[in-house]
Amino acid sequence: MIDHTGINVSNFEKSKEFYVNALAPLGYQLVREFDATSGAVFGIDREPNFWIGQGEVNTPRIHVAFRAETREMVQAFYKTALEAGGRDNGAPGLRIHYHPNYYAAFVLDPDGHNIEAVCHVSA
Repeated sequence: MIDHTGINVSNFEKSKEFYVNALAPLGYQLVREFDATSGAVFGIDREPNFWIGQGEVNTPRIHVAFRAETREMVQAFYKTALEAGGRDNGAPGLRIHYHPNYYAAFVLDPDGHNIEAVCHVSA
């Protein structure tokens, strides 16, 4: 199991605002913030597991998938992420080529990282 992961962003404040909003429907909150270089960390129940920090943006861009408990959470993530400035990279729906209950949505964050919310349970 992965304990935590992180990405570099080109504009810390813009990306922080994006992730505060985009991850909220999945239960994530800003757990702790340092300076822009050291970054900010997000998590559920104060458990830090996703970091962002100002720096040279990862090339190629990173793909991070966040687990959602329900399909409605995936839909809320997608809607909120687009409202927060994300770009569509795959509307909510089944991706049966992964497995019959793989329900996901994809957005590109302000730097083009592919951010996904996925639910693995049936409707």
